[in-house]
Amino acid sequence: MPHIKDGFSGERSIVLPQMAITMQKNDPLVSSLYITDIGYYPCARYHSRERREPIRQNVLIYCVEGRGYYTVGGSEHKVSANQYFILPAGTPHAYWSDDDNPWTIYWIHFSGGHAAYYTEGAAVPQDVRPGITSRISDRNSIFEEIFFTISNGYNRENMRYASSLLHYYLGSMRFLQQFRNANAKRERLSDDTLVSEAVRYMGENIECRLSLDALAAYMGYSASYFAATFKRLTGSSPLSYFNRMKVERACELMETTEMKVNQICHKVGIDDSYYFSRLFKKIKGMSPRMYREAAGGGDDDRVKRNG
Repeated sequence: MPHIKDGFSGERSIVLPQMAITMQKNDPLVSSLYITDIGYYPCARYHSRERREPIRQNVLIYCVEGRGYYTVGGSEHKVSANQYFILPAGTPHAYWSDDDNPWTIYWIHFSGGHAAYYTEGAAVPQDVRPGITSRISDRNSIFEEIFFTISNGYNRENMRYASSLLHYYLGSMRFLQQFRNANAKRERLSDDTLVSEAVRYMGENIECRLSLDALAAYMGYSASYFAATFKRLTGSSPLSYFNRMKVERACELMETTEMKVNQICHKVGIDDSYYFSRLFKKIKGMSPRMYREAAGGGDDDRVKRNG
């Protein structure tokens, strides 16, 4: 089975062995677009990489929180939350996280005959801003499906499915407006659905830390009016509601994945695992470990899978 690396708190990554890469290159379906490395780094302070000798893969970095910097082609760029960039294969480059506001990133190294269709123009930061028709949570779910498909083994069917998903994932960025328009009818809400839109926005940003002011500003209301309206219609303050959504998402991840608790807390935008455990117990009446055991997930400290 693939070896899933662990580094700092919440980090997940898979580096495919040469055997799996060669198999993909020789497969007539997969060779058009395939993955060599994939990972997720939350709040990655001091993360950096410099490659003076270029590599053969394109490098996608999608920043969902914090900020960082990179150099390519003699130019330096800053990348912030809700932006991505792709470093083209065969080009020396460097990238690093901001010391004071470290980035949280999804990243993929990929190659293949169709890779250039997705990398065109993406060497400069590209915006993926939240909005009425944005589908950020959908995109992140595609990434997770890719990751867990690969983590389940390097057989041909898994690699073919991961390749198909990668087309979809990169296409959701390269053809951003088409990706959003495909779901626009469902997402387009009338002005009087303040709470529904706020809840949707929370779901889109479940991995982030949102303040009351930020939520109210997005909705276009004062913080006091927004908070009062939200509580009147839901019986809960906006931030309490958001925390419950985070805990429910954490429950889903515990039931359907093998992520450790310290990885799950980052996936719901909580960097402190002790605070996460206290919040979880307050809402669910039991610790995350007890919940996982009750759900049949077993010991959270399971032995890592070895490739």
